[in-house]
Amino acid sequence: MIFVGGVSLSTHSSSSSSSSCSQGHDILMDLMRHPVLVSASSAFNDVAERRFSASKDSNSSISRHNRWVYIFQREYATVDPALVDVIGTDEATTCVGLVMRNQKSGMTSVAHLDSPDVVDIGLSQMLAFVINQSSDAMLDVHLIGGFDDASPEHVTGITKSHGKLEGYSFPLCEKIVDSLAKSNMKFQIHTLHVLGHNTRRDSEGNAYPIFTGFLVETATGSILPANFDATTRCPDEVVRRIRVTASFEDCSWKGMLLETYDTQADQFVIAPCTWSMRKMHIALMLQKLSDQEILLTCSTSPSAEAPDFVDNQRRQWDYLIQHPEWSETFPFKKPRIFRRMEDKSWVRHQTKFSSSSYAYAD
Repeated sequence: MIFVGGVSLSTHSSSSSSSSCSQGHDILMDLMRHPVLVSASSAFNDVAERRFSASKDSNSSISRHNRWVYIFQREYATVDPALVDVIGTDEATTCVGLVMRNQKSGMTSVAHLDSPDVVDIGLSQMLAFVINQSSDAMLDVHLIGGFDDASPEHVTGITKSHGKLEGYSFPLCEKIVDSLAKSNMKFQIHTLHVLGHNTRRDSEGNAYPIFTGFLVETATGSILPANFDATTRCPDEVVRRIRVTASFEDCSWKGMLLETYDTQADQFVIAPCTWSMRKMHIALMLQKLSDQEILLTCSTSPSAEAPDFVDNQRRQWDYLIQHPEWSETFPFKKPRIFRRMEDKSWVRHQTKFSSSSYAYAD
């Protein structure tokens, strides 16, 4: 169930799928108009965006000494504030970053949701460590991203009809709030910086996101708009990016968020994902496209992508061309493990494999 400003948001339950869709629509409309959340979005817009960098030469306002966890698209991670100082994500244009934080324990889960199809199971994955066996815990919730990529008539992020919506962001936001409302857990929504609240327009009416990323300070639960550079989008950046598209043809990940981080061990455990040789052939074809063609072909929001979008795509294709077999990346379908070093960087934990078993090579 959803709370705003300490008050339960009234909803009307229904068993029919059509009414369920309508209910999600109505809940989202109510939340977008709620004065507490409108005020919170306005205040969030006034916060200066932080640049997160681990470079020694960076003038980043975030200390290199922070212990951080970065989340890519379709991933999630739950962190313990005793082990992690900062968790965050960016590159969310039509995606939505979802934060859940246990008010009592401080356990914090962040997901980078890219489709309504991963919301239901994804919420269960996030809640596994956050609730601490206590179903009556109040969870602080923040939603950030998902700018208004629909037609200009929907500038506020709220449509006037229940007809089919344009764009990617609205159906995703609708599904998230509908699932939160139906849950028996208590969700206190503090930030709903999505759709019209996270959209700016140029003189020709073209829409762009105000913020595409954020970080959470785990000790306090503070949420700040942020962007991350290459030194902090780690570890195993390219492989983790490839998993996003590979998971569509790997049925073991259907409806799920990608497992990435071990909460209790404070280490990245990049769960395996399989792909066919078809991905290598597609990579060869896409590498021949111009930068503009890549934007139009590979992005849900070509005009809103960051300057490094095309380069990030090309690096993935280079990797797939050089490593067409998924088993080269995930031998014996085992995860890739990265441990945090004293300087807060990540180093891969090499493993030795046999056909019947595997063991850590310490």
